[in-house]
Amino acid sequence: MQIVHPPLSGLIQIEPRVFADTRGFFLETFQSQRYADAGLPLMWVQDNVSRSHRGTIRGLHYQFAQPQGKLVFVIRGAIWDVAVDLRKSSPTFGQWYGVELNDENHRQLYIPPGFAHGFCALSEFADVLYKCTTGYAPGDERTLLWNDPALGISWPEIEPRLLSPKDEQGVFLSRADVYA
Repeated sequence: MQIVHPPLSGLIQIEPRVFADTRGFFLETFQSQRYADAGLPLMWVQDNVSRSHRGTIRGLHYQFAQPQGKLVFVIRGAIWDVAVDLRKSSPTFGQWYGVELNDENHRQLYIPPGFAHGFCALSEFADVLYKCTTGYAPGDERTLLWNDPALGISWPEIEPRLLSPKDEQGVFLSRADVYA
């Protein structure tokens, strides 16, 4: 397993070791000691799976009072995964990091509490598994506007873009609840 530290403090990209042969492949998606050694949490309270059609943008979501850390992994297909630093005291506040996660590179991205998270489905279907450090709290969820010009996120050029009404009505960073 290789660990990559993206330019935003706290993000961890995992390149798992894949054992492939004529039958297919095997890899570990989580192993407590190795992941703890890499700086990831050991306590996960919820696993989620989403399926998205090509062009779907989910996010940018975060929970404010009960922030979540997320370990994101693509089971099938491909996504452009994005994390935005919402920690006001961070030198990278308001900056974003994006990476392609897919069922061939098997990358994982750990997004710690204090970040907004979202992704765009690049393949016909994308099945995404993410582990969370705290449970989902619907009343605490916030949505940052995915195309806020102040963020300048380079989303893939995919049409049509499919968004939920909640995601279409996200707020600009300048009006968002952010962390100290």
